[in-house]
Amino acid sequence: MNSTAISIISAPSVPTVVQGDSPAGISRARRATRAFTDRLTPAPGPDTVEALVLVVSELVTNALRHGGGRYTLELSVGPCTVTAAVSDLNPAHPRERAPDLGGGTGGFGWHMIRRLTHHLAITPSIRGGKTIHAQFPR
Repeated sequence: MNSTAISIISAPSVPTVVQGDSPAGISRARRATRAFTDRLTPAPGPDTVEALVLVVSELVTNALRHGGGRYTLELSVGPCTVTAAVSDLNPAHPRERAPDLGGGTGGFGWHMIRRLTHHLAITPSIRGGKTIHAQFPR
């Protein structure tokens, strides 16, 4: 008798969407990201989940600080990937700058986002803003 292993992949049928317009929205986005990954079968590995949560936190923070003060986060999953897409009102692409090692003014986020994601894309919004798509292997 031949035995065939069958993998069942289950995922939320509808993407998770979170919107925010204040610093309280940053922790809400992190919680939503963890809850989203907890519902995936098979679940992404712990390193992927931590990287995803960190990237979501950075993208949402940047949207609030530099993107017009509001964001929309959409979390979705494919057979081999998990994607976080963060939209804001500012059409300008993020710019790299030298991290401020002494003054506390930042500059680390975009470098970190680029390093942690498997694939990164920026698309313009028809309403004048942009969406940053950060993709991770599942």
